[in-house]
Amino acid sequence: MNGPTFAAMSIREFTTELATGLQGIYPEPECEAIAALATEYLLGLDPLQRRMHSQEAVDPAVAARLPELLRRLQAHEPVQYVLGVAHFAGMELEVSLATLIPRPETEELVALVARDWVGRTGLRLLDVGTGSGCLVLALAQALQPAQALAVDISEAALAVAQRNGGRFAPQVQFQQLDILREVPPVVAGTLDILVSNPPYVRDSERSLMRANVLDWEPATALFVPDHDPLLFYRRIGELGRNLLRPGGRLYFEINEAFGPETVALLTSQGYATARAVQDMFGKARMVVAVNPA
Repeated sequence: MNGPTFAAMSIREFTTELATGLQGIYPEPECEAIAALATEYLLGLDPLQRRMHSQEAVDPAVAARLPELLRRLQAHEPVQYVLGVAHFAGMELEVSLATLIPRPETEELVALVARDWVGRTGLRLLDVGTGSGCLVLALAQALQPAQALAVDISEAALAVAQRNGGRFAPQVQFQQLDILREVPPVVAGTLDILVSNPPYVRDSERSLMRANVLDWEPATALFVPDHDPLLFYRRIGELGRNLLRPGGRLYFEINEAFGPETVALLTSQGYATARAVQDMFGKARMVVAVNPA
């Protein structure tokens, strides 16, 4: 590092050193965004405070972490894993290498579910493949369901989700469960909402993925075999037909390449209606299906 010494580094200089060190690894706007996010988290600032106090000195103990931060970020480790937190739906969630990093597009799934059910009371909700707990916790805050259960195959992911739940929605229950082989402990015909963001990236798509995803995020939460890309949708759809009450709804985040196929699958399973929903970029990234009345 050829910039200012740790003892004399300002907030602006700290941010600039981080962004400069990431050049060539990420596009320039992303370098700046990562640097800003890291600086704000480490110093306990919001974006406006970071800019307003840009000439103030950084605590030398924080500045001394710069080489290690750069080493990890330059190895394509996502900044959320480096910091141990990710922001989602107004929450600062703990994340780890056992959990996917919550995506902004998944917030659109939260918004879709919330719009359909806002103002309703006594709701029963199940989240399959909860990971960090982002979906179920955001929905628990938005809808205040009477019962909310989240399941995941990963014990390590559930430990993270439970800690997040303790902070943001203590009423949510978590359970380890292999959805392909087991049935969630829900009374048949009682669920209002079944939501899932299951694995949907085909193995053949690995070559298209950036290193910060492919090398770091948990493969079991990402990938499905090319010969059966709808594996989880089929199984969860089957369970939904049994667990959802009449008029209950199933919500999926999907691979944009399989919108029509996912809708056709759910229709063939007997859902009264099934439709793809576009995200803010006009891509079919969500599906909602209604259990017959």
